[in-house]
Amino acid sequence: MEGLWAKVNRQPHGIPHRGDRRKDPVLSAKLAGARLPPVASFSFTFLGTGTSVGVPVIGCDCVVCQSPDPRNKRTRASVMLQAGDLSLLVDTGPDLREQALRENIRKVDAVLYTHAHLDHVVGFDELRAFCWRREAPLPMHATPECMLSIRSMFGWAFADTNVIRGYVKPAPEIISGPFRYGDLAITPLPVVHANVETIGYLFDFPGFPSIAYLPDVKEVPEATLASMRGVDLLVVDALRPGGHPTHFSTGDALDLAEVTGAGETLLTHLGHENDHAELEARLPAGVGVAWDGLRLEWD
Repeated sequence: MEGLWAKVNRQPHGIPHRGDRRKDPVLSAKLAGARLPPVASFSFTFLGTGTSVGVPVIGCDCVVCQSPDPRNKRTRASVMLQAGDLSLLVDTGPDLREQALRENIRKVDAVLYTHAHLDHVVGFDELRAFCWRREAPLPMHATPECMLSIRSMFGWAFADTNVIRGYVKPAPEIISGPFRYGDLAITPLPVVHANVETIGYLFDFPGFPSIAYLPDVKEVPEATLASMRGVDLLVVDALRPGGHPTHFSTGDALDLAEVTGAGETLLTHLGHENDHAELEARLPAGVGVAWDGLRLEWD
């Protein structure tokens, strides 16, 4: 996959940099007149690209779980978005500590949750390391149902008795529509996934590519489709080649890419049915496979 990002700052361990990540001339021309001052930068890092059990799967001897390709080692799905000096974390899965150490994450300004399934929230207590470095409570954005579940699971953090310095101090922010962090516009993207209230996010930072992130999805309502049409980069759930009752298949993800007219697409939330190299080889132009540690960066 070529073309959308200006730089790929990280290759997985053991994979040499191929030097084939080039700017797309059409997209570059589109953005040329809307550049922010040189001090502005924008990056999108895949902390994890795996399904709820991760890859390798415990006790599994399949080809992918035993693969030496580091791109087949997938922690639970999460991303970090950096817009200028702002650092936003999407979801706090059980691998957050490992992911933060691997990517040398020192600061989180806010957390955005997609839904309350365990593989997206149970790393909550790892946020302590980021609360040590701030005086104010940490903003946490979630739908009403998701926030209720987080409060239920981690009630101590929301209690009035949580006054000891260094503990996670949440500042709950209920999502009811689009919101902003400075120039970064964030639009929630409601989707259908299992029986829990689930959203993805659309990120718009002036002068840089728009990104739609849908890590867990089975159906996309028409209103959400309308919000995503023409997005520069679509990052979407593609659990496995065949169908699944609560997740997109590879074919479903490709269909969404076509319907939205996405400029580029990256597949994430991948199970052990997907060998990275084999999957990438059979994808159409403009579609690629994300891996843990992939960082897309523009400046």
